[in-house]
Amino acid sequence: MDTETLTALEPPEPPKVLSASPEALDFISHVGLEELQLCMFTESLLTISDSGKELGSFTVSVQPGHYEIEGFAQDKCFLVHATSQGTIDDTPCGTSVFAYISQKLETLEQHHYEYLKMKGHSLDKKTHMLKQGDRLVIDKVITEGEKVQQETTSHDLSTLTGFISEAANLLIMRLLARRRSVPPNMSFLTFDAERNLCSTTYSELGSRSQMIGKETVEVYGIERTVQSEDIPTTWHCYFLTDGHLASRVQIGSPVTMKCVQMPVLSEPDEEDPKPVFEKKPLDWSEDPELYSEFLDRKEELIAGHETYIRHHPEMKILMGDFMQFLLLREPEDTLTFAAEYFAPFSTTQEQGDSFRSSSRSSPFRSSSRSSPFSNIFK
Repeated sequence: MDTETLTALEPPEPPKVLSASPEALDFISHVGLEELQLCMFTESLLTISDSGKELGSFTVSVQPGHYEIEGFAQDKCFLVHATSQGTIDDTPCGTSVFAYISQKLETLEQHHYEYLKMKGHSLDKKTHMLKQGDRLVIDKVITEGEKVQQETTSHDLSTLTGFISEAANLLIMRLLARRRSVPPNMSFLTFDAERNLCSTTYSELGSRSQMIGKETVEVYGIERTVQSEDIPTTWHCYFLTDGHLASRVQIGSPVTMKCVQMPVLSEPDEEDPKPVFEKKPLDWSEDPELYSEFLDRKEELIAGHETYIRHHPEMKILMGDFMQFLLLREPEDTLTFAAEYFAPFSTTQEQGDSFRSSSRSSPFRSSSRSSPFSNIFK
């Protein structure tokens, strides 16, 4: 009797979910605006073959910019523009990246263009990346001769936390170079050459000496690897202290990009110390300028007082009557005497007899004290 053996099929493994490392997310969250502003400069390198032949150039520019959001709002951002062009094996080729990067290193929009022009045949790749609402839309157009392929894909931004584009990578490399430190296990999300989502990692290469022009300088190295499913791609980049690129090479490539002239290093502006003025005793009467101002002010006040008196002749009569009454009574407490004298002229006081009786207490005196007028009207 034949026995049939059934073998249970193992369930397929769930697709691996890519994500940025906590170290990478922490790095982005602690990048400040002032630090990013120090990364705004333009640099240019030469593309040189292994034999020392000059093949082309590589230029990177980071400038401040404004990005229009939803047709009406503008947001401050960074305008990143990188170009690489040259001739390899008598074949012109080049790459251009033009992007708007937010202050949080988010890619708002990026244009990526690659070309290769061979005899009788040309290849162009254009990729447009745009943040639209809660999605990242990617349009890719490949032109090979007369054949054109178009493809549009989109990704939910909630699945792209810690994503960096090629333009954002240029800013991150400058930040790491300025800090002279690469956090361990720093892994972001990115797209490979075929625009497939993958991870990209950064690690430290240490320091070494490099000749730039006639000057030997110390440069700091960073390794970046795009972990493509097909073939990982690795770059070794060395930087000066302010983030200027000193050299860049793709592992396995026969060409190297080098800085051949020492650039002007950018450093943070130092605030001038506040001046300290020693305190000195001021004798205004000995200072000609201050004494002149004193005399001018004195004459101004006298003239103002005289004008007021001319406009109010009743003041002379009022003050003359008060002085006569004061000298007649000669009180010991002149302040209280004056208060009681002028009290009937106040609009806030109750109206009463002009001649106060000795039995009525004065509001300007305490009950334990007798009025100076008490003996007058007895």
